[in-house]
Amino acid sequence: MSGIVHSVSGDRIVTITLDSPANRNALSRRLVAQLRDALAAAAAAGTDGTVHAVLLTHTGTTFCSGAALDEMRDGDPADGTRAMLALFRQLLTLPIPVVARVDGAARAGGLGVLGACDVVLASARSTFAFTEARLGLAPALISLPLRPLLTARAAARYFLTGETFGAAVAAQIGLVTAAGDDVDALASDVLDGLRRADPQGLRETKPLTTGDRLRAIDEEGAAMGQLSARLFASDVARSHFSAFLDQTHRKGQR
Repeated sequence: MSGIVHSVSGDRIVTITLDSPANRNALSRRLVAQLRDALAAAAAAGTDGTVHAVLLTHTGTTFCSGAALDEMRDGDPADGTRAMLALFRQLLTLPIPVVARVDGAARAGGLGVLGACDVVLASARSTFAFTEARLGLAPALISLPLRPLLTARAAARYFLTGETFGAAVAAQIGLVTAAGDDVDALASDVLDGLRRADPQGLRETKPLTTGDRLRAIDEEGAAMGQLSARLFASDVARSHFSAFLDQTHRKGQR
């Protein structure tokens, strides 16, 4: 199996890169499995205090486009929802902080991944959208790590409309921690701070910031997973998937 998630360690940081630009880093079974393996390896490496944080980044112009629609259309959606819940929980309970670096587009399930990270930094050119409602879906699972972070009014607007918004708005509503022209400079400042922190301090402090998101997963994960699987399996959603995939295929042939 070729690698589409890569890890590099150095200076107390493990950099994990999503590298599947052909499908815009969609949350395919392969990508999720390899990302989970990379996170587990980073956590194991951090047990002796030599790793202080994970930097989660990407190749191409998209951080993550969300669910792999071909797999959700042709497979069992329940498998995908279980994998996503497990990924969110792993990110939230990882004993070292996870810093996400976004330099491009993030959509749908990709925003759920951001919601489960500890710090999210975005370049000024980054864009975001909850596109589920336009496909006959609902941002059910991804709402669990996101609702505790977003303002209620912002969640209502952007969940329902699916409209695209920029990095400044994302920072204003709590989706990202900070946005700016130079995302690498933002990341450098945050990572320097994490390097200076004591590993025990990081390990014991992180749960203070993730408790509300974990409680949402514990209390509503099963119900939201069932809702998500039901909608992904619906005729309405599958017709949208087929139309989108056909359009993508035609563009690829040009």
